[in-house]
Amino acid sequence: WDRALIAEGHELVRACLRRNQPGPFQIQAAIAAVHADAASADATDWSQIVALYDQLHAQRPNAVVAMNRAIAVGELHGPAEGLAALDALDPGTLDGYQPFHAARADLLARDGRLEEAVTAYDRAIELTTNAAERRFLQQQRAAAGGRP
Repeated sequence: WDRALIAEGHELVRACLRRNQPGPFQIQAAIAAVHADAASADATDWSQIVALYDQLHAQRPNAVVAMNRAIAVGELHGPAEGLAALDALDPGTLDGYQPFHAARADLLARDGRLEEAVTAYDRAIELTTNAAERRFLQQQRAAAGGRP
């Protein structure tokens, strides 16, 4: 990470937020800033991320924002709650969206639902066109107990 650029980005986000009229881009930048501030995923302020996704969804309600919020809920409250939030979404809207299946597979694996995780990994792999992502998902699938 380039800490100088992150600091500059933080100042820009703060300047926009001080106007007290954050738009979707400012909220997305604030989400990125919270992630950049954390030394690791475990150190991320997930409650702030969920709150920011709530604001973003109020301004731009769509399935991808709702999915990202559900993932953050899973980080904040555990995989079962994240899965409940994901499963509450309209499945037809995200069925062709690889990140949905990858996130669902990860939450299922973390919740100990390994057979379901393997199936979700299979769908994510099927939808992946990037070779590096495919390898990563195949490794995760194997770790969940699926045959390579």
